[in-house]
Amino acid sequence: MLDSLTPRYRSPKSKKVLSPMRIDYKKELETASKGMIMIHDPKLLIKLIIRMIVRKLGVKHAAMILYDPDKSAYILNISRGQVGFKIPPGFTRFNRESPIIKFFMEDPYKKLIVGRNAIVQEDINKFIWREGVIRNDKGSGTVELLRKIDDQMQMLNTLACVPAYYQDRLLAVLLLGEKYDNSKFDQEELDFFSALASDAAMAIRNAQLFNHLRLEAERNKRQFLQTIIVLGSTIEAKDKYTHGHTERVTNYSLAIAHQMEKNGTMRFPESFFDNLYIAGLLHDIGKIGVPENILNKTGKLTDDEYEIMKGHTIRGVEIVKPLELAQETLDGIKHHHERFDGKGYPDRLKGNQIPITAAIIAVADTYDAMTSDRSYRKGLKKTKAIEEIKNNIGIQFNPLPAKAMIELFKKGEV
Repeated sequence: MLDSLTPRYRSPKSKKVLSPMRIDYKKELETASKGMIMIHDPKLLIKLIIRMIVRKLGVKHAAMILYDPDKSAYILNISRGQVGFKIPPGFTRFNRESPIIKFFMEDPYKKLIVGRNAIVQEDINKFIWREGVIRNDKGSGTVELLRKIDDQMQMLNTLACVPAYYQDRLLAVLLLGEKYDNSKFDQEELDFFSALASDAAMAIRNAQLFNHLRLEAERNKRQFLQTIIVLGSTIEAKDKYTHGHTERVTNYSLAIAHQMEKNGTMRFPESFFDNLYIAGLLHDIGKIGVPENILNKTGKLTDDEYEIMKGHTIRGVEIVKPLELAQETLDGIKHHHERFDGKGYPDRLKGNQIPITAAIIAVADTYDAMTSDRSYRKGLKKTKAIEEIKNNIGIQFNPLPAKAMIELFKKGEV
């Protein structure tokens, strides 16, 4: 998917400068984002991102500097482009005092790129002589830093640097060389690269977690589950309205399952609770691939946006496939939006066709959604939410977990 962007220029080997084709950046970003979440090898992911930029967006060369926690340094991972244009060997490690890294890590320097989303070489002199910069910095530190950045960018043969942040921490810097038509980077392009870098940071961090997860799973179940918690929380970094949602849904789901055993309607093996726990933590992991403008939209979704949102259940299963999780866990991730009357998604399962893990999470997920505040509405009172669950028994919800939830409410346990 990453390599499917609309071509902007013909072969870079051509000496003739060609006019760029109009690109639908929003569409291309959605395509790239969907492709990124399916790749769990960080180096391969970066390689594909850089190759896409060079081949499809008319940039002579591009590179990415990525933070390596083991080395406590930013390392140049991939550099791609024509010989003579791409970054020369030797510039492979950048510490926190490196001018470009320092600029993106520290305030007030980061404030200089507000609205621009990048530092562009042609802007540096404007920054230096801007009255506010000189006045605020007394003509010393900031000006000197910008001059060092200018020198470093020239050595790196780079015209634009785009930061990629993960939870307000600088994870990577995208380096962009000249365009084949020699035109300047306009704001729409910089906004696209900024959004691409942001999604790439999320995907890279996600890929790093997957690699770590596989190693931990071989050693220790406790460490495995702890990493699952971190992985499950990544969606909350992207969806600002779901803070705590994953943990609450997981806790509600486990409470419902235990109550079903207490009231005698079900008996589960011990492994079921472990699998349900992981399913609860990861039930929305597929939302990583949903564009933020859809995920955080305050108004009603359009039909197309809703279709994209619904795809998170299938994407979630695809994302965790390399982890070889239990089928009960996969069922919970994929089918927690099925309805008892068969009108849910993705497979329109009906009644007892819906796996019990998914049926339990469906009740827990809906209860939390109803009782949580959103930017566009206040959460319902618990009594009202329980009434809604009661009214939808046998319609939206499997009667067994729905009744267990009602019992938990009566006992004051939810």
